[in-house]
Amino acid sequence: MSSNRLVIAGTGSGVGKTTFTIGLMAALQQKGYLVQGFKCGPDYIDPTFHTAVTGRPSRNLDSWMFEEGTVIDILERNSRDVDISIIEGVMGFYDGKSPLEDRGSTAEISILTKSPVLLIVNCSSIARSSAAIVKGFQLLNENVNIVGVIANQVGSEGHYKIVKAAIEKECSIPVVGYLKKEKNIYMPSRHLGLIPAIERGELQPFFQQLGEVISETVDLEKIYQLSASSELSSIHPSIFEKKADQQVKIAVAKDAAFNFYYQENLELLQANGVAIEYFAPLNGEVVPPDADGLYIGGGFPEEFADELSQQTAVKESIHHAISKGIPTLAECGGFMYLTESIFTTDGKRYEMVGAIPGTIEMQTNLVALGYREIFGVKGNFLIGEGQEAKGHEFHYSTYSQPEKSNYAYETKSRFKKQGEGYMHDNLIAGYTHFHFASNPQLVVQWIEQCKKYQKKAVHTNG
Repeated sequence: MSSNRLVIAGTGSGVGKTTFTIGLMAALQQKGYLVQGFKCGPDYIDPTFHTAVTGRPSRNLDSWMFEEGTVIDILERNSRDVDISIIEGVMGFYDGKSPLEDRGSTAEISILTKSPVLLIVNCSSIARSSAAIVKGFQLLNENVNIVGVIANQVGSEGHYKIVKAAIEKECSIPVVGYLKKEKNIYMPSRHLGLIPAIERGELQPFFQQLGEVISETVDLEKIYQLSASSELSSIHPSIFEKKADQQVKIAVAKDAAFNFYYQENLELLQANGVAIEYFAPLNGEVVPPDADGLYIGGGFPEEFADELSQQTAVKESIHHAISKGIPTLAECGGFMYLTESIFTTDGKRYEMVGAIPGTIEMQTNLVALGYREIFGVKGNFLIGEGQEAKGHEFHYSTYSQPEKSNYAYETKSRFKKQGEGYMHDNLIAGYTHFHFASNPQLVVQWIEQCKKYQKKAVHTNG
């Protein structure tokens, strides 16, 4: 097992973490290293980049959504057969749930996992002041282990040498490379067409180029040396260890329109006895007839609204399965897809599945973003009354809800607690993305409901 791991942190959002991270992954791959990617926080997009570069599913590490042991478990289990693990940070190094503590921050993840940190600093228009920035990050929490610095946005090699001299003298850590301003490396769009472009392999030349750029001005061997860490202990019992043989089958919608699933959610289902069968609504694939459950995750259905609206057979198969009572979870994009229709920003209306009364209207501005505490309600098979879980919400649309419909659960953000989503019979749908590692009991309850449906289906068919 490799104990080499490194957190890529930034002084703030927009400092170049993702660009550098995927470039470093590509450069290390080009040198023959086997790399595993991780992402601090709940984001889906950056792990998609990691997965495309490394060829291995990237994992989320989140110290707010799940316990310390689970964070370590996910990191340790998925680092066993690689040369180095690269953990991309989120926002600024110390930015998390609260401005008064490190909870949920990249800094907390680095401390919990005993991981060395490479700090990216935007050095545009500064010289010796860069040392003051790094020194402040070193001193705010004495438990962090910042082992090196990357100077981003430098004007020239001469500028880099000045920054390097200042930081190394005042902070006693090496500056191991830089990226110039004029390189003009622009990340692809994080929204429109990203997933299909990755699936078609269109971004591979970009990843290749980025790896080569990083190799020109970054000391990869020094970075690998700095990533040396203590071994993590295996967690026993792990929530991901197999607990049951196959008991039920859950159909999972997966294509360019629906692809936002936490990898650990799927693996927790499998560990507890679920056989997962993927189907692609965009490709005209209907719900497998022998499915005992249905999972339609997030994504960008609005970008494929025309194509989705024309897949009549698919919509009918989903509507029929839900009408029969198949235990269904639909999150964000999946929730949108199950409504009567989606109105895009140009005012066009596209008919969707119609299993949920009401319509979706796309907005030009962000409607909701942030962590959510999730509270169960009576009648919810997934998360019942008195139970709690954690998740994340991120969307640009609004749902016009009929007055008398039942909400699926309650969510609490920084600002308020409110009913959210839609629930009817065995259908649970809403904007929030659940992370099952925050409460694995949800997996058990979903499987039990699938078993009941399975027995009912056998009895009906018999």
